[in-house]
Amino acid sequence: MDDRFEPVACNHEGIALEGFVARPQSDGPHAAVLMIPGATGPGLSFEAAVQAVAKAGYVAVAASMYARGADISTPQAAGRHFADLMERPEVLRARVVAWFEAVCALPGVDPERVAAVGYCFGGKCVLELARSGAPVRAVSSFHGLLATHAPAAPGTVRPHIAIWTGGRDPYVPRADFDALRAELDLAGANYSATEFARARHAFTDPDHDGIAEGIEYDAAAHRIAWSGTLALLEVILSA
Repeated sequence: MDDRFEPVACNHEGIALEGFVARPQSDGPHAAVLMIPGATGPGLSFEAAVQAVAKAGYVAVAASMYARGADISTPQAAGRHFADLMERPEVLRARVVAWFEAVCALPGVDPERVAAVGYCFGGKCVLELARSGAPVRAVSSFHGLLATHAPAAPGTVRPHIAIWTGGRDPYVPRADFDALRAELDLAGANYSATEFARARHAFTDPDHDGIAEGIEYDAAAHRIAWSGTLALLEVILSA
């Protein structure tokens, strides 16, 4: 384990999961942010984001949705684990709830002040957390997959949700963006939905710039979405 982080574990229905934590230097209890990377796992830019969240004064918990020891050494290997969870959406939703509960139970965490941030696949995960009815305070989804197997029921969505999506993201059709907004309107959710007209998939992630067609880093979209997310955390988690 990198000495910048401490290990953290979670168990979901007998499946051992693992992640890592960065903590503020000051004494707690602190608000916390559950952070879920994209399908290929945590890269350098994700680790930097985890550190930045801790520097901002939160316990930052990076969570893997895959079983401990899962092979994510190549995009193809990681893709098999991603596909398995996408084919079992009820398990995906329950697993991210298990992670949320694990974060709430960590020493030094104020369980009443927990938010969640996700990237790509992780963006879908945090939206499923919001749909679950869990008492998460705020959710921010960066270029997340937006479709769901079970839309939120009216009155069940508790967090303030921020959605940041790319208008040229080939993995997130406009129909999915429109459907999510309609779903959240019907659910009575408090949310904002921002579309960067020219941004493509993974626009916050310089590590994956150009790795495949339709994936492109966008510095302006990244900066705006990140600044907006920090502002959301500051307002909601300080309340």
